[in-house]
Amino acid sequence: MEYYWKTGRLDLKQTLESGQCFRWRRSENGTYYGISGSHVVTVKQCSDGVIFAADSEEDIRFWLMYFDEQTDYDAVIRQFAADKTLKEAAEENGGIRILRQEPFETLISFIISQNNNIPRITGIIDRLCEGFGEKITDRFGGMWSFPTAKRLAELSPEDLAPLRAGFRVRYILDAACKVNSGAVGLDRIYDMSYDEGKEYLKTITGVGDKVADCVLLFAYHKTEAFPSDVWIKRITAEYYADGLPECMGDYKGIAQQYLFEYFRRRTPADLKRVERSKTR
Repeated sequence: MEYYWKTGRLDLKQTLESGQCFRWRRSENGTYYGISGSHVVTVKQCSDGVIFAADSEEDIRFWLMYFDEQTDYDAVIRQFAADKTLKEAAEENGGIRILRQEPFETLISFIISQNNNIPRITGIIDRLCEGFGEKITDRFGGMWSFPTAKRLAELSPEDLAPLRAGFRVRYILDAACKVNSGAVGLDRIYDMSYDEGKEYLKTITGVGDKVADCVLLFAYHKTEAFPSDVWIKRITAEYYADGLPECMGDYKGIAQQYLFEYFRRRTPADLKRVERSKTR
């Protein structure tokens, strides 16, 4: 079935290629094909919204939640307008939405992302799913599901050697074993504060501040999280040395996505123009 979601505030390319997730594929005609759990969908941009094609109404409801239908991004962007740099970043990249992803997949994906680039992350995750997930066959052809914690906890480092994930294999297995045993209960984090959730996730070997923040933001929608990589550290040092602007409020994670995309695409001349605008 198809469902038309009239939302001017969603850009599929900005959202699905922003480094939040690694399992979406784009066809030559611009249609994206994705999977989360057992839910498979194609989604295509149109003039003032997107069109989902999925197998059932239940799937459509799932994907509306996944694309964060609940949050009023127009209101968030109006709030950000109090800061000139953030205002410009939000206006340019306001089509980004924070995806609400499955926690275990998000955890393992961002463990894999450490000191890595997107093509290599995608390759490792694809091999992980094809090797240890289940084939979900549908009218679009089919994809491999993300493996469960139980399945991964049964494996050895030798089993995961074909992933070519290097030092991350130990972290993947530690996370899977702790989640499978109940030592780390991912569902508990929904009811935790941001600070509590962050410390809880860091009990997993290899999960530091950045990975924990990514999981809290992209799986639990704790938008206070502000994942900080090399780009973001450079941006904050240059533009927010005295602290993040108050207008970010509880939406620091959304602001981070806008700023990351904005500065990643800037030339040196663009950056000088932004710097001049701060003084006006």
